[in-house]
Amino acid sequence: MPQNTNQLPDNVNADQFENILIYFSKSLMGMENEEDILWDVAKNCISKLGFVDCVIYLVDPGQKMLIQKAAYGPKSPKDQTLYNPVKIAVGEGITGSVATTGSPELILDTTKDSRYIVDDDFRHSEICVPIKYENEIYGVIDCEHPEKGFFTDRHLKMLSAIASICAIKIRSVRTNRQLLEKQRKLIEVREEILELKLKTLSSQLNPHFVFNALNAIQYFITSQNTKLALDYFSTFSKLVRFYLKQIGQDSASLYNEVDMLNWYLKLQKLRYDDSFDYTISMEKNNIISKEAYIPPFVILMLFENIVEQSIINGVTDQHFKIGIKTIKNKVTFDVEYHCKGMDSESPDNHWYRKNMINWKEQIELLNTVKGYQIFHETTSSFNNGTDIKHIVLQLPNLAISENAMD
Repeated sequence: MPQNTNQLPDNVNADQFENILIYFSKSLMGMENEEDILWDVAKNCISKLGFVDCVIYLVDPGQKMLIQKAAYGPKSPKDQTLYNPVKIAVGEGITGSVATTGSPELILDTTKDSRYIVDDDFRHSEICVPIKYENEIYGVIDCEHPEKGFFTDRHLKMLSAIASICAIKIRSVRTNRQLLEKQRKLIEVREEILELKLKTLSSQLNPHFVFNALNAIQYFITSQNTKLALDYFSTFSKLVRFYLKQIGQDSASLYNEVDMLNWYLKLQKLRYDDSFDYTISMEKNNIISKEAYIPPFVILMLFENIVEQSIINGVTDQHFKIGIKTIKNKVTFDVEYHCKGMDSESPDNHWYRKNMINWKEQIELLNTVKGYQIFHETTSSFNNGTDIKHIVLQLPNLAISENAMD
């Protein structure tokens, strides 16, 4: 049968087809659902081109399948509900081949193409175009006709134009959906960070910590050790003021954080009857160190976990050797922790263990939200009855980072 070169109805000329595309483009503007877009293509575009059968597929990357989402003709349900959608493997048949290559195909006689797959009925002509944006293929528009040579190059150009508009809209919908999802996750993580900050404050100012601190002050007063009572009370007050000041901040001076660590360890040492010793060394006369700013409470969480876990586990002969080094945009804490009896565990105060914040979880949240790329590494060894834990914690110098961004 000779190819029909005038297949469009007389009332669909080039100008009217342009009007169809304009109408179609405007109708898609308010749509944010991919299936609504595809049904609009089927009902308001394909139906006006004189075609008798059309199926529109979307690619399911996970299953590597083309899944029917809309149709015009015999495969189109009245209520737009597809109870048994057609599925074609990517690469299978003419439709699957187009989904693989991304190139449109015009088949004048399907009896001469071994790839042709009979669906509900045999048809002699097939035209298939990809729904493609740049190099990404979202789906395929596939049309068939019972007459040989029914489809023309003009049909191919028209169908390709419709598919291009459809692809642009699908791209926009998916981009907006991804953006909304990222915003939702960012809000969730920010809420987690805020909750973490509040937990940080409460974990240090919980009744277990506060009551012990007040009891220590009371003990020193009643034992007439006024100097130690005033010293303890002064240190406790500084620590509380620092918490309240920093709880809403994203950065803290390195020197202030080191002071806070000193106050915290001093109080804990008094609270636990000198059950551990510690030394802190930091570079002196270093301009970068003096101007360094780091994320607040990270160091505090690290040592709270170590001190409280060691007390809960009843270890002895504890000593912390803390070294602090600043190089350009990094601040490194090098901690050596020596103790004995690390394998023992006391069943007491497990509620306190559960309420403590894991310092590694805090770092993961900060890296996720702020992109700090905080690095930490912990190694353990055993020597002459002594457990040795070596912790390296590398924090960003936020003062340098902020200046770099400016």
